[in-house]
Amino acid sequence: MKLSETELGDLDTLKALRAEELAAQKTAMTGRTIALVVIAALVTLLSPWPAPLFTYGLLAVFVWLGWCAWFVARSEWGRPWHQYLFVTADFALLTVTLLYPNPLTPFDYPPQFALRFGPFIYFFVLLAGLAYVYQPRLVLWGGISGSISWAIGIACLMALPDTVAAPSGETDFQTLFAAIANPTYVDAGVALQEIAVFLIAAGLLALAVRRSRTIALRQAVLAREKENLGRYFPKKTAQMLAERTDPFSSPSEHEAAVLFADLVAFTSWSEKHSPKETIKLLREVHGLLAEVVFRHDGTLDKFIGDGLMATFGTPEPSNADASNAVAAMIEMIEVFERWKQTGGPEEGRHLRLAVGVHYGPVVVGNIGSRRRLEFAVLGDTVNVASRLEGATRDIGCSCLASASLIAAAEAENRPDVAALRARLTHRGPIKLRGHSREIDVYQL
Repeated sequence: MKLSETELGDLDTLKALRAEELAAQKTAMTGRTIALVVIAALVTLLSPWPAPLFTYGLLAVFVWLGWCAWFVARSEWGRPWHQYLFVTADFALLTVTLLYPNPLTPFDYPPQFALRFGPFIYFFVLLAGLAYVYQPRLVLWGGISGSISWAIGIACLMALPDTVAAPSGETDFQTLFAAIANPTYVDAGVALQEIAVFLIAAGLLALAVRRSRTIALRQAVLAREKENLGRYFPKKTAQMLAERTDPFSSPSEHEAAVLFADLVAFTSWSEKHSPKETIKLLREVHGLLAEVVFRHDGTLDKFIGDGLMATFGTPEPSNADASNAVAAMIEMIEVFERWKQTGGPEEGRHLRLAVGVHYGPVVVGNIGSRRRLEFAVLGDTVNVASRLEGATRDIGCSCLASASLIAAAEAENRPDVAALRARLTHRGPIKLRGHSREIDVYQL
């Protein structure tokens, strides 16, 4: 199934966002690894030996889980549910790490005593790490799986036979203090508060991640639009247009070079070939000519059937527009002839490229309605360039360039203009179809 250009653009945007997600996840995993190394160093200094050995093993599993999640996410066979599984494993392992007594500790202590040190705060660190992947649902799942894991851990502690729970009903301070002072005391109310606050934090963080994802998508769309500008304009021009808001809202008038190129005898060629072969040849030729336009800082205005229109000096003029147009005109013929001999179809050797170029005043701006706008270059200069391209058939040459173009190119004083000018032959004035006055021209 073929996708439309819009669908392909959306797919490119999602791919760009996916690449950003993977890069952010890798950054998070790197930070997580460094943090675990620091924790290992602190455990070495603060815990009695050989208790750190057990902690080292758990930290190593955390590192392994983190990098496995990143590896699976970037693989072709990875599925979205795999990330949810890794998040669940993270919180389950963290619960075991915080509540299960270290068997290598040189002294015994009840597992309930671990709650005295407020270990639940580490859950928020793990939750914050999920914000890097721009997936709000994954953050929510982190809040849910973390809450379930902690609730199960607390329930296991409550089920121990020596657990002392908070006194129910009205009680005096002495009774409450005695219960709290017991090392096996577990306050289910505090655990419930921790879970509630954790779920609230997960929800707020998911909203923030959703907002960040929207901004990231918007940036990806802007990057794609900027890349699309590069298909029509030179890089510097595309950069300038991307930085402006509605750059063509006010029409501007200045001088520019306009080039028309067309395949001669293409209609008869296409009648003998399938639509697939026709499209293939057009794409190859259009690609060759477009590269020449861009190489000489031109703007690709539009493809017109088997030809194209390009401008040099739009949307803003430069001090080399005319000479760039002359160089592009000559190189187009060279590239096309080389393609016919080396890469073009055998039966397409009789095809010929016709090019017409003129230099003069043009109007640049948007045309159309609010619902459909199009960048356009208008004026008699455009008409003359088009007529020059058509006149090559009557004269029997490949290119016709107006004397106005050659004069403008010579006035730019570029060192290569003389060599380009030497390759052209001055033909003199010719009458163009649909034009009232004669145009002085050079031919190639």
